[in-house]
Amino acid sequence: MTARGTSCEINGERLWAALMAMAEIGATADGGVRRLALSDEDRAARDRVICWFEHAGLAVRVDDLGNIYGRRAGTAPHDAPVVMGSHLDTVPTGGRFDGALGVLGALEVVRALDDAGLRTWRPLEVVCWTNEEGVRFPPAMLASGVISGQFTRDQVYAVRDDAGRTFGEELHRIGYAGAEASRLSAAAAYLELHIEQGPVLEEAGADVGIVEGVEGISWSRI
Repeated sequence: MTARGTSCEINGERLWAALMAMAEIGATADGGVRRLALSDEDRAARDRVICWFEHAGLAVRVDDLGNIYGRRAGTAPHDAPVVMGSHLDTVPTGGRFDGALGVLGALEVVRALDDAGLRTWRPLEVVCWTNEEGVRFPPAMLASGVISGQFTRDQVYAVRDDAGRTFGEELHRIGYAGAEASRLSAAAAYLELHIEQGPVLEEAGADVGIVEGVEGISWSRI
């Protein structure tokens, strides 16, 4: 921070309001959310979050995988950014917070910094990854996988859903095929706020935890 010692707190009511507004898109009768990747609901969610990014003064760009970035300039603009975010797509019977909390929590960090009049040394980037769940276009984390070197764009574009539609076709259909030059190229750190979908924190009486390991999945065809 450029102003050391200045207090900075998030606005919990504002974050909650954003989460509830996002949960309206793809809402299900039982209070959950169905917002599959590159669907019309996903497009509506993307449109809404871009509007919020721009209103917060972020410089928005979209890459050729549909990943959305909102950049807040730092006092050292050429340094690698601190990246925060997650995804907006859900599983077929998803909850209101899985993924969305990471994107909107990161947005709230930016809003809180603005409220406090604070500038950071490094730029900050809020990211919304495409198809993190991998339900419609398997496997999971396709777009972030290209960024990390696990897949190529051609591989990702060719993946088909159950109706035979390809990732590339649907990305263009919803209008979110951006430029390859807009991809994230470097990061000083990556932070993702995520809701726990198990009992560990509750049983420990803890409000928040730091992930030390994740589930590994192996798929086999017999």
